[in-house]
Amino acid sequence: MAGGKHLLGKGNNKRVFGTAKVGDRGQIVIPKEARELFDIKPGDTLLILGEENKGLIVSRPELLRDLADQIFESNKQR
Repeated sequence: MAGGKHLLGKGNNKRVFGTAKVGDRGQIVIPKEARELFDIKPGDTLLILGEENKGLIVSRPELLRDLADQIFESNKQR
């Protein structure tokens, strides 16, 4: 693949986009392929979640809101 990028688990939509270095100000650059696939634009807000022993998750805040809505909705039906 171009630029040494690899796709893992192609059938289940899991991908490795490469690596990102952390700059002096703690900033990283999200690889172009990931920005395009997830429609990430300059100025977008991303949610950073972490577990000390497992690592970080970078996601859109809407994901957590949608999950919370599903949980609250399922609790109403009980």
